[in-house]
Amino acid sequence: MPTWSSGKPNRKAISLSNLTNLKSHALTAIYTTDTDKEKNAEELHQFSDRYLIRMLWRYLKPYSWQLVGVVLLLFGESALQLLLPYLIKLAVDGPIMSGNLNGVIRIGAGFVVATAGVFILRYAYLYWLATIGQTALVRLRQDMFEHILRQDMAYFSKTPVGRVVARMSNDVEALTELLSTSVVILVANSVTLVGIIIVMLWLNWRLALISLAVLPVMGILTVYFRGRIRAAANRFHRIMAAYLAYLNEQFNGMLVVQLFNRQRRTREDFQIINQDYFDTHTDMRNTYTYYASVLQVLTTLGLALVLWGGGQGVLAQWPGVTIGILLAFIEYTRQSFEPILNLAEQFTQIQTALSAGERIAQMLEVQPQVQPPAHPTPVTDFVQSVEFEGVTFGYDPEHPILNDITLNITPGQRVAIVGATGTGKSTLVKLLARFYDVDRGSIRVAGVDIRQLSTADLRRLVSVVPQDPYCFTGTIADNLRMFRDDITLEQMQVAAATSAAQDFIERLPNGYNFQLLSGGTNLSQGQRQLLALTRAILHSPESILILDEATSSIDTETETLIQAGLTKILAGRTSIIIAHRLSTVRDADRILVMREGHIVEDGTHEQLLALGGRYANLYYRQFSGKDDL
Repeated sequence: MPTWSSGKPNRKAISLSNLTNLKSHALTAIYTTDTDKEKNAEELHQFSDRYLIRMLWRYLKPYSWQLVGVVLLLFGESALQLLLPYLIKLAVDGPIMSGNLNGVIRIGAGFVVATAGVFILRYAYLYWLATIGQTALVRLRQDMFEHILRQDMAYFSKTPVGRVVARMSNDVEALTELLSTSVVILVANSVTLVGIIIVMLWLNWRLALISLAVLPVMGILTVYFRGRIRAAANRFHRIMAAYLAYLNEQFNGMLVVQLFNRQRRTREDFQIINQDYFDTHTDMRNTYTYYASVLQVLTTLGLALVLWGGGQGVLAQWPGVTIGILLAFIEYTRQSFEPILNLAEQFTQIQTALSAGERIAQMLEVQPQVQPPAHPTPVTDFVQSVEFEGVTFGYDPEHPILNDITLNITPGQRVAIVGATGTGKSTLVKLLARFYDVDRGSIRVAGVDIRQLSTADLRRLVSVVPQDPYCFTGTIADNLRMFRDDITLEQMQVAAATSAAQDFIERLPNGYNFQLLSGGTNLSQGQRQLLALTRAILHSPESILILDEATSSIDTETETLIQAGLTKILAGRTSIIIAHRLSTVRDADRILVMREGHIVEDGTHEQLLALGGRYANLYYRQFSGKDDL
């Protein structure tokens, strides 16, 4: 992979000659975090072609009998192909040499019938095998998607979206070409080549050896170019993943790009990736061109050897060598090179597909760090208690975010967590929702370690309203129901009234049938937070409720309405509220103050003010307008 050195880009128009001197911190991040790490992973987890073929066979195995039928059609088509040169030999050595016109007509009719049979059988097995391959890839795509759904948040926080999209699109498409086109050509031409060699040896072994003299050289060259093409294909797809990741990042951050006038820098960055993409693709093309050109030269040399050797044999009257045999051998030799040339044309595609299969195998090998229990503990009598015991956690284990947290929340308590950014507030509730597993210690809900709860039970018992809620493409009703048909409009209206979302929903065109764009971009951040709160109330009416800055983007008037609604919702219900605005947590039963991964204060609003510690300092600074914590 290219290594980008430090330096400033040329601010003038960029030409191809100075592209290599253009440096970018953004691209350095892409190539080191995405491409180079992926390359290191491949070095640690190499998969042989045999392994990849076995992986694909798992998806083809259900169609074993259909594949047997395809093989029979292949053998039939190959047999008819082999018959055609032999018919030429029979016509020349028989009717033509003797001047028997009727014999020529009979053999010519047989030639036409055999050619028609070749066409029919070839169409049949191409269509059948392509259908089987496409059906198998439907299952592969489904398995890949379900595998991604099973991953935990650690996977999505470390894996660029572009890489996942590349696996599901470009890499699967490469396998599509392999199973629908390349494998058909590979199998058909392999069967034909083996059949030609057998027939040639049967007809005349001397001419056969002359005809096949260049095949070992072709084999050696194929092995050599295979490695070069495979390496180029690997590099090409790593660059493709970085390319997609960069596009995803820039398009999602287009507002920031334009606000900070980064268009020119972004254009320069993209030109580097685009040039690297071009160079790698050119390297693949050049390597294949060299390979195909050498094969064409060897093919011509092989035909020349047959003409020379066969001509010598006819003149010297070698046993069994006739003009008909010579013509048949010229045709067989031409046919023997055709499979090799066809395979050469598919060689790049095959290596690219195997390279894509290797990356798919690597992705399918990744297992989530958060594993569901083999024998989950059922929760029959749900008591809304939460216990943290000696919890230590870090996204990087060598740098803990939380340090030895011990906390007991009794049923019905309303607990607020405050503190500066980066103190571990959101991390604490992410652990409770088991987005990540603790490094040390344990977390219990209703007296049961959350690692012993099924994912479905944990989601039912603990509901999270995230700081940055997401809306899917669909109507507001779809996003509130989460596409569950058993939730009625009346239930949605009650939940929306409680969360103060009812007013803005009813002001939208079509109300609950208002169509949202992907991500809910046609709503404000505050409106999306109201929908997320409504959704949590609707789906988990009895769960422990976690509000992670759920009112951070809501105006003061709406916040007052929500606080009134939450007073009813949270009455007698265990809840954890993370907030920067201390006005939202004054009525909490307990307020926890966090600092550098520790709980440094714990008490009610009045108790903490009387204590005169960090909470009191934050509170007075905020309401004096000197701090916006």
